Amino acid sequence: MLIRFLCGFFICLFGSTSGFHKDYDYGEVLGKSILFYEAQRSGKLPSTNRIPWREDSALGDQGQNGEDLTGGWYDAGDFVKFGFPMAYSTTTLAWGILEFRAAYEAAGQYEYALDSIRWPLDYFIKCHVSDNEFYGQVGDGNIDHKYWGRPEEMTMERPAFSVTPDAPGSDITAETAAAFAAGSLVFRESDSVYADTLLDHAKRLYTFAYDNQSIYSQSISNAADFYNSSGYDDELAWGAAWLYRATSEQHYLDRALEFASSSNVAWAYDWNEKTVGYQLLLFSTAGQTAFRYSVESFIRDWMPRGSVIYTPLGLAWRAKWGPNRYAANAAFIALVAAKYDIMATEARDFARTQIHYILGDTGRSFVVGFGTNPPVQPHHSSSSCPDKPAECDWDEFSNPGPNYQTLNGALVGGPDQFDNYTDVRSDYIGNEVSCDYNAGFQGAVAGLAIL
Repeated sequence: MLIRFLCGFFICLFGSTSGFHKDYDYGEVLGKSILFYEAQRSGKLPSTNRIPWREDSALGDQGQNGEDLTGGWYDAGDFVKFGFPMAYSTTTLAWGILEFRAAYEAAGQYEYALDSIRWPLDYFIKCHVSDNEFYGQVGDGNIDHKYWGRPEEMTMERPAFSVTPDAPGSDITAETAAAFAAGSLVFRESDSVYADTLLDHAKRLYTFAYDNQSIYSQSISNAADFYNSSGYDDELAWGAAWLYRATSEQHYLDRALEFASSSNVAWAYDWNEKTVGYQLLLFSTAGQTAFRYSVESFIRDWMPRGSVIYTPLGLAWRAKWGPNRYAANAAFIALVAAKYDIMATEARDFARTQIHYILGDTGRSFVVGFGTNPPVQPHHSSSSCPDKPAECDWDEFSNPGPNYQTLNGALVGGPDQFDNYTDVRSDYIGNEVSCDYNAGFQGAVAGLAIL
């Protein structure tokens, strides 16, 4: 207890323990994080597939009228395609590519990064079946979670759920519009035709979101137990802010300001909370200086002496479910802010302490396949399976040994507030992985590499 007290004391004084650790290979982390997203792919895999233990899967995914809904990412260790966090992850990854492109290029990962986000964007195009309908989920979370095995061998029913004017969802549609708009900016230089397609979908989907305002998880009730939305004002501001960045059209800035708050200080940045995201975006790319104070306040809340508690060894610990994710997301926001001269030195230092904690400053890495003592039993079904033709079922869930496959780059949920962490597959809180866990983390690593 005395050692932990002293560690906590010095963190309060100096902000980190990272000065005691060597530097990390950020390029390797970027490359492995991209590989994690490739391992999450659903649908018909390309000939360039780099994950040898993954094959085509869920080729029968379709809408209620037979629409092709193959593709996209499996959400976490399971095989549901939850559209809300998938869209958030895509937007956040695209944002990181836009702001920190040089890091991806220096690591030789830029083309892989573009290929990575094209996968969900192509899927969202399929989901946007008309101006008045968008498919927000494929798979039933309750049914899916009774299965442990390979996605290639699933036989359970995979229903598809959409939002319409009669059962709307402004949050999921505005978030996906943001992903489309951000994606259009990423691809504008390399594939202008594709960028135009993405921007067209962004505009039409945002109009649908604005004209049919409601919470998506009230319309897609199956999502409520897994990704229940708390509101949609932040997504309507966020989506419009991205459309303004992509088009410079004044009416999108007007829409963003209609829903934006310059006084609210966000609890976090994540799949459900975009407030600090739109505040930073409006400040950095729309010249809206009124939002600077809220961004600064957010970063200060996450620093020592702020409202977020710290573990004895230095993780800014916001909540028990995915604390690494929350700290990494805050680090990402801090680094984008630093790029635009908001608390530049302090923000970078804060981000470095959080990402270095995750990469191994405490003596263990929280990233599968990277660094010292990384997780070997992530709560992830397909990577727990042995090579074919061996069977894979709940026996693999209970296997006391490492996962048979290495899920390179996956960020696990993380420790409790006292730095306690057990690398065990059955711990779906501390050892779960998810597409949204890696999104801000990947962007933060890119930011540290060049700032």
